[in-house]
Amino acid sequence: MDQWPALREPVMLVALTGWVDGGLAGTGTLAAVAEALEAPRKFATVDLSDLLDLQQTRPTVSLLDGVTRHIEWPSIDLVAGRAGGRDVVIVAGPEPSVRWRDVMSDIVQVAQRLDVKLAITLGGMPAPVSHRRPVNILATASSRSVAQEVGALRGDYFGPTGAQTVLQVALGDAGVRSVGLWAQVPHYVAATPSPPAIRSMLERLRDIAGLNVDLHTLDEQSDAYLERVEEGLSERPDVADMVLQLESESPPDDAVSGEDLAREIERFLRDER
Repeated sequence: MDQWPALREPVMLVALTGWVDGGLAGTGTLAAVAEALEAPRKFATVDLSDLLDLQQTRPTVSLLDGVTRHIEWPSIDLVAGRAGGRDVVIVAGPEPSVRWRDVMSDIVQVAQRLDVKLAITLGGMPAPVSHRRPVNILATASSRSVAQEVGALRGDYFGPTGAQTVLQVALGDAGVRSVGLWAQVPHYVAATPSPPAIRSMLERLRDIAGLNVDLHTLDEQSDAYLERVEEGLSERPDVADMVLQLESESPPDDAVSGEDLAREIERFLRDER
């Protein structure tokens, strides 16, 4: 901890890498908010150098003066600032390999100390949906009352989970309203950044948290992204046929069974490795 920031009922936004983030929907959304922050300041860090499998999440090296090497150890960084009309706390970094309860407890204590009224975790799920349709954002919630506010709940998945969900539950148990937002990203392009998914996530943040971020750049990036995907499909008729099948078979809400979703997550993680 460096110095506690002076904030007024901030919203806490969390994206922890390591589990699943199709289309970089979570980390990309957090990056867009971070870029929009006024006078951002990193005020705290969770040192993960002893809490990670460093063969999976490696430290990075840089040159300070063209000669001297500097090692940057993995960490979860907490940054405060103001964006889109309200105070924001950003929590970003890799999920730890061990001692999840201790790390999540530390973050919960920060939320309580800063009087966070709403915490939102962000991520992307590979799903059998078409890139030609609007990106569907599903949610999980810490309580029934919060669920009624956010709507569009993901209620049919049970199984392995990530540190973000552990944090969401811990926040709810501590009395902090918490929501998990999951962009449903086409599984055949889930390994590449998805501007449409990031844009849809930012729209949901506006609706849920009153956090307004300029979407103009993302509009342009989304158009270019869709053009690239269509160009790629022209070279892969097998994938193009699959997309047509998805469009003809998927119901309007793009509902996916928990079993199908678990298979897509496992496939995505294997591809990432």
